[in-house]
Amino acid sequence: MTSIKTPSTERPTPPDSAPAAALHTGTSDLRALVLNNLRQSGIYVALVVIVALFAILTDGVSLSPGNITNIVLQYSYILVLAIGMVILIIGGHIDLSVGSVVALTGAVSAVLVIQQGYPWWVGILAALVVGVAVGAWHGFWVAYAGIPAFIVTLAGMLLFRGLTLRVLDNISLSPFPAEYQRVAAGFLNGLLGGQGFDAFTLLIGAVAVAGYAVSGFRTRVARIRYQQPVESFPLFVARVAVVGAVIMYFAWQLAHARGLPIVLIVLAVLVLVYGLLTRRTVFGRQVYAIGGNLSAAALSGVKVRTVNFWMFVNMGFLAAVAGVIYSSRSNGAQPAAGNMFELDAIAAAFIGGAAVTGGVGTVVGAMVGGLIMAVMSNGMQLMGVDQSTQSVVKGLVLLVAVAFDVYNKRRAAGTR
Repeated sequence: MTSIKTPSTERPTPPDSAPAAALHTGTSDLRALVLNNLRQSGIYVALVVIVALFAILTDGVSLSPGNITNIVLQYSYILVLAIGMVILIIGGHIDLSVGSVVALTGAVSAVLVIQQGYPWWVGILAALVVGVAVGAWHGFWVAYAGIPAFIVTLAGMLLFRGLTLRVLDNISLSPFPAEYQRVAAGFLNGLLGGQGFDAFTLLIGAVAVAGYAVSGFRTRVARIRYQQPVESFPLFVARVAVVGAVIMYFAWQLAHARGLPIVLIVLAVLVLVYGLLTRRTVFGRQVYAIGGNLSAAALSGVKVRTVNFWMFVNMGFLAAVAGVIYSSRSNGAQPAAGNMFELDAIAAAFIGGAAVTGGVGTVVGAMVGGLIMAVMSNGMQLMGVDQSTQSVVKGLVLLVAVAFDVYNKRRAAGTR
C-alpha cells in the first residue's frame, strides 16, 4: 500500500505576530545555545577570559582609562586591515601584501605633505588613490588572469616594499602637520561639557548600546519569523544588559581619559558599513557564496570575476586607510613601516571565527579576534614580557584558533 505523506503544517510566523512572539519564544538552555554557535560564542568567552586574566596579572593597570585609550590608538590600523582581510578570507582568498601597501601609502602621503608642502588632506586623498590602484592591480591578476591570490600578493609584498624604498629614497620623513596627526592621535573632548569626564563620549556609548539592542531585537524577530532557534527573552535581555554594561564601562574609561579618539570613530563607521555590506547586500552574499562553493556560485549566476576583483580593490582601499592612520600615529613615514601587519590581520580574522576554506566569518568576529591579539600584546608589554615570548604566545593562539575551526567542522560532520 502506498503511504500518503501529509503536507507539513509548519509555516513561517506571520510578519505581524513575529514581534509579539519575540517576547515569549525561545529556549533557556545555555548549553544548547553555546554548542549550536560554538565558533562565535567561543571567541567572546575567550576575550572575556583574556581581559580578566591580564586585569589580575597587571593589578588592574590593563583596565585603566589611559591604557584602554592606548589600546585603541595602538591597534586601530590592525583592526582596519582585519576588516578587509576577513572579507577576502570569506571569499576564499588572502592578501600577504597589506603591510607593504601600508608602508607605500604612508610614504606617498609623506612625500606630498612633508617634502612638497601640499595640504594634509591632499596626502590622505593620494594615499587612498594609491591603495585603490594597488587593489585593482591585485584584482586584475587574481580575477582575470587566474593567478592564485597567494602568489599575486606575495609578489605584491616584494614589489610594493621596493616601491616604498624608492619613494622615500631609503630615508624616513617627518613630521606631519598637526592636522594630519589628529587623524590617529586626536580626540573629541568637551563638546557637551562634563565635570571631570567627557559627556559626549558617554552619549556615544549610550547610542551604541541602544543601537545594539534594537539591532538584536530585529534579528531576533527575523529568526522567529522563519522559525529559527533563539534564546529565551530573559536571556536576550540579559545578553543586551551585559554587552551594554561592557560598552558603557569602556565609554566611561575613555571619558575619564582624553575623550573619544577620532580614530575610534573612523573604525566604528567602517565596522558598521562593512557589517551591513557583508550581511545585507547582494555583494556580501555573493562573497559568501564564492567562498562556500565556487562552482555552485558560478552556476547560479554570480559574476565571480567581478566580485573577486572588487574584493581586492576594497582590500587596497582599507590598506590605504590603515596606512594613513599608521603614518599619522607615528608622525612620519619609514621604509620598514607595516612590517608583519599582514600576519596580525590574518590572525585576527582566523581567531575571530573565519574558516580556512572560506565561506565563513564576520566583520564583528574579526574585530573580536583583533581585540584578543591587542589585549594579549598590550598585557604582555605591561608585564615586561620579552618580544620573543610574545611571538611564541601569538603563534600558539593562532594555531589553537585554526584547530578549533577544524574541530567544529568535524563535529558538524559527525566525525572525529
